[in-house]
Amino acid sequence: MRLFSRHLLSAGDRKRLVAAIGTAEHATSGEIRVHVQRRCGDDPRRDAAQVFERLGMTRTAARNGVLIFLAMRDRRFAVIGDTGIHAAVGDEFWQGVADAMRPHFQRGELATGLEAGILAAGQALKRHFPHHRNDVNELPDTISEG
Repeated sequence: MRLFSRHLLSAGDRKRLVAAIGTAEHATSGEIRVHVQRRCGDDPRRDAAQVFERLGMTRTAARNGVLIFLAMRDRRFAVIGDTGIHAAVGDEFWQGVADAMRPHFQRGELATGLEAGILAAGQALKRHFPHHRNDVNELPDTISEG
């Protein structure tokens, strides 16, 4: 008998996503985080922005953090980036990442959709914020839940 898990994603999915973050960040100075929660308000972008602040994602040196936010029960999500990466890629890029994730989410493939978003964000970060020898990982490569 399986008891209720306090996590919204399975341990295997979490491990898979953390590995995807590591892969995506390997070639960039940018930072990627994933946040999953059960519900959100009327505007998932606003909720994502609040989580972005709470996770300290505005404190990266180059302002190049990306957050993928998913409210599972509400079936809503948002992809947002800090000012540095947003200035480089613009709104169309974020919509493209969301469009790549959406079909997976519609099929119930949450981890696959999140992984697709992570890797797409990593490609943009690599292009605009390549890894330098002295780069440090400024934010933890973990999946936050709330």
